[in-house]
Amino acid sequence: MAQRAEDSAVAWPARPDTSLALNRMGTFDWDLVSGRMFLDPTALEVLDLRPDEFDGTTGGLLRRIPPAEADRIDARVTQAIEGGRSHYGVYVRSRRRDGAPSWTHIQGHFVRDPHGKPYRVIGILRDAAHDPGEPGATGDRSEGRRRMTGVVERTTAILAHARTVTDVTDVLKDPEALGHLGAVSVMLGVVDGARIHLVAEGQLGSYVPEIEYTRIDAQYPMSEAVRTMQPVFIASRQAFQGRYPMLWPYIEPLSVRSGVYLPLIAQGRPVGALGLLYTRQGDFTAEERNLLMALASGIAQSLQRAILFEQEHDLAEGLQRAMLPRRIPEVPGARIAVRYRSARMGQDIGGDWYDVIPLGGGRVGVMVGDVEGHDTDAAAVMGQLRIVLRAYITEGHTPGTAMARASAFLRELETERFATCTYAEVDLTTGMVRIVRAGHLDPVVRRGDGSCHRIRAAGGLPLGLEPHDQPGTGSGYPVTAHELHPGDTLLLCTDGLIERPGADPDTGMRELMDAVCEGPVEVEGLADVLCELVGDSGGGDDMALLVLRRRGTPTAPGGGPLHQRLEPGDPRAPAMARHLIRAAVAAWGARDRADEIELAADELMTNALVHTEGGGQVGMRLTADGRIRIEVEDSSSALPRPRDAGDWAVSGRGLLLVDRLADEWGVEPRGGGKCVWCEFSVTAPVAAVG
Repeated sequence: MAQRAEDSAVAWPARPDTSLALNRMGTFDWDLVSGRMFLDPTALEVLDLRPDEFDGTTGGLLRRIPPAEADRIDARVTQAIEGGRSHYGVYVRSRRRDGAPSWTHIQGHFVRDPHGKPYRVIGILRDAAHDPGEPGATGDRSEGRRRMTGVVERTTAILAHARTVTDVTDVLKDPEALGHLGAVSVMLGVVDGARIHLVAEGQLGSYVPEIEYTRIDAQYPMSEAVRTMQPVFIASRQAFQGRYPMLWPYIEPLSVRSGVYLPLIAQGRPVGALGLLYTRQGDFTAEERNLLMALASGIAQSLQRAILFEQEHDLAEGLQRAMLPRRIPEVPGARIAVRYRSARMGQDIGGDWYDVIPLGGGRVGVMVGDVEGHDTDAAAVMGQLRIVLRAYITEGHTPGTAMARASAFLRELETERFATCTYAEVDLTTGMVRIVRAGHLDPVVRRGDGSCHRIRAAGGLPLGLEPHDQPGTGSGYPVTAHELHPGDTLLLCTDGLIERPGADPDTGMRELMDAVCEGPVEVEGLADVLCELVGDSGGGDDMALLVLRRRGTPTAPGGGPLHQRLEPGDPRAPAMARHLIRAAVAAWGARDRADEIELAADELMTNALVHTEGGGQVGMRLTADGRIRIEVEDSSSALPRPRDAGDWAVSGRGLLLVDRLADEWGVEPRGGGKCVWCEFSVTAPVAAVG
């Protein structure tokens, strides 16, 4: 009677909103451009959603509509739009708050702009649990047919996005996917030579563990399906026992009464097989067999794409890694870690690289770079460019000259590619760093106290581009000097480390700086943390990373390395250098050899000023093994050699004196010039720092 009273209170004629609510029909409005969605109270009630549970987007429906069903809705909407239709309708399986299944029918009308492009959907969402002859109507044969057809459509739509074998197996393991076929166990086998590799199973607890690897000629139904390329239908337990005695011991303890094994055929050859087991008994109808074969066809195409994708990706990544250094050398005075990670999306490879080049005398060169593009050509160009840069640097060219020559080399290849690169030459004894940058990211430094900053290094054009007139830059690649203290960490990386899908590069750089500051001191651990920072969000670009930490090295008590410029015609420069050398020698505990060191340095400075143009630079430092090293650099490529000056000659004895006074001496090419050096043993102990 109460219900009758309530019904009698409804106005005549009933308002549209009243009619909709009483029949559990809600309305929705979906903005296709912004993704916003409105659901009225009845629509929320049909989906068993509280208003505070719905965030006003299509993502908010996932609380009640499984992702697989949501994908099917998207596929139906896309199909209607591409077909130019004004309406679409779809039945979807939803879940109530208590987990109970339910059916919902969605019907929408497209609103289009003057150009015919749909920008909005206005529609009705209703409870379809009791639709006669529709999904949700219990006992109706058409429900099973629609369900199976829906599973095939939905699974095919989901598998269209599968890129790897793992993606395919994840779909098969999803209870909301193939489970609606009524199977209690789902198995996927992949052909591997003369064997079948069982790679996936679904519906845990009902899995039949045939064998992880079985031969194609074995007496198993999956092997038979692959061997004959025909489906194998098993209608009873007696058929299992009689036809496949090797499999029967695994089937007997289960409630399985029938099954089907479908060959997965792509381009005329079997790539695998799909097994489905059921608790029902009896043969499969012609309609069921056709639907299952259609399902197998879709899975086969996806599986073949996934296998080819993984094979191509493995081949490409192997080529990329073959172009990188096979090992990183041990460098006294430093700890170095490198990482390379291929792109998370796509089978293409990239042109990212790293390299570590020991240079002798406590120096090491480190670089990272990135060739434009993501294909085998980019990897091949990367390999050539890395080797060329390494050769120029090893020959002794200055960082700027080496970069300029590498750029000219890349232009001569005529690949229409360009590359970015950062190279740093680190003197691990003095901590001096010379940085040259070609259109690349700035290096990052973390100090021993944990603070971090970017080195604002002057930069030139990316390698391979035609240089513009840049007065005062010499090679076009200016060098920036920096000092790396004991305990400091230098980090070089490519932009794959800071790129985030849908975010600006500044966001990635901030995350990188935070991770560097908060990460572990040890370089291997820090490199791992930075790789985890990218994770699977890196998406479309590969990444190269190099981390160098300067260890504590011997330095002068109360002072650091000496550097003095020698200008032609400036008589004060050699005198000032001699004064500084003598003071440093005394401070470094080698007062007994001060005269010898000063005289040898004076001879080297005189040679640079007399026999070359443009002057030079004198440097003095302590080596890692406790020697005092004098270095005089000049711009001449002519190498000095000792000669017999004769009794009455007024010159020519300089190098003979250096040879007699110093413990060792030598000459190193430096690109556009050279460095003449000599070393003296220090008898007094020198304190170590760091």
